[in-house]
Amino acid sequence: MNPIDAWHGALLPEDLTASAFERLSARMRAERLTFGDRVHCPFLRPLFLTDEDERRIREFAETLAVLGERVVTAAMASPPLLEELGLRPDERRLIDVGPGYARASTSSRVDTFLLPDSLQAAEYNAESPAGFGYTERLAGVFEELPVMARFKAAYDVQAYSLTSAMLDALMTSYRDWGGTARPPTIGIVDWRDVPTWSEFEILQERFTSLGVPTIVCAPQDLEFDGRELRGLGTKIDLLYRRVLMNDITSHPAECEALVRACEAKVVCMANSFRCKIPHKKAFFAVLTDPRHAGLFSGREHQMISSHVPWTRVVRDTRTSKGAEAFDLVPWARRNRDGLVMKPNDEYGGAGVTLGWETSESAWDAALQEALAAPAGAWIVQEKIAVRREVYPWFQGGGDAVMTDMLVDMAPYLFLGKLAGFLTRLSATGLANVTSGGGQVPAFRVRPRAV
Repeated sequence: MNPIDAWHGALLPEDLTASAFERLSARMRAERLTFGDRVHCPFLRPLFLTDEDERRIREFAETLAVLGERVVTAAMASPPLLEELGLRPDERRLIDVGPGYARASTSSRVDTFLLPDSLQAAEYNAESPAGFGYTERLAGVFEELPVMARFKAAYDVQAYSLTSAMLDALMTSYRDWGGTARPPTIGIVDWRDVPTWSEFEILQERFTSLGVPTIVCAPQDLEFDGRELRGLGTKIDLLYRRVLMNDITSHPAECEALVRACEAKVVCMANSFRCKIPHKKAFFAVLTDPRHAGLFSGREHQMISSHVPWTRVVRDTRTSKGAEAFDLVPWARRNRDGLVMKPNDEYGGAGVTLGWETSESAWDAALQEALAAPAGAWIVQEKIAVRREVYPWFQGGGDAVMTDMLVDMAPYLFLGKLAGFLTRLSATGLANVTSGGGQVPAFRVRPRAV
């Protein structure tokens, strides 16, 4: 019996009631597993990964992280490549601030769909991937469920230690930067009104419990006197940046202390500003455009061809797909059923247009909007195969109903190494919590010996 069937077979009628969900929700709220007013998980099954699943994901995700860092190096030496990726002048000023350590991204995340015969990537979040603190806590809640105890009669189950792995990555970046504090004080920085603030508090508790003092503050709470960066009066040695570069460039006064301290090299910051280069969705255009083939090895080209969707920046240009050459805009107009259009630099599914769910006139309007926008602001990407599975869903807080869901599985990479997974479910074509989906924890499972 496979693990999904084993889990569903272990469910009892009382596990699927609205009252059971009330109890589950209470546990999630106690663990601060909320996004605004919603609990993170209205579903009653984890994602299960076999050793082979994990091997396949690791091979691709860690390779993609290598390619991301290589494109950073190439782009820093090539203003035309920076322009092609869509780096704005204000972003270019920031990426001139070197990280002081080897990698642009201490942490990153790949949004993927794992299928029995393939692995398809949708995006690479190289800037400020959220959710791993929530994910680890949610796994703990699921391990307490009565159905998990019954499931463990047939399967060994292993959770992923994401927060400790992230702390190790932060500490490695700090030491490589030249930091000498033992231990350093970490400052987690983002706006106070973000719905993920509770995750920062979870990380603060966890990092502090592991012996590394940590504060959580907003950019405007920072002060820089030319020698030290302080947050809420506390000296910060290692700045864990969760505030996005888009916000830094649009709110320069509030973020002045952060930027000046990094420029003065008095604080180590992860992720660095240069992580913005592979974070741009046009990164996949660089990977899939033969004009940049010289950046990658034969094995890497095979990996790209197998797992990365064909992508191009929307502009009036001639390009190709396989052996076919064409003018991009009229081709994209004719082939909307197989394409998706995305802003080059947004998150949470904002601005995404799915061609196969869009009328001809609406798709044409989206193309015209993209063409009228500043250069490099939009990308067009081929449709990819997605994963769907049946999950018990407490929709609207009522009794659970078995429902077909889209399954987006996003591996976390800390210093380029696989550490764990964010798994999001949705009944629509966009699988993210921001757009109204939910998440479930992922576990590695192995059948128990008979």
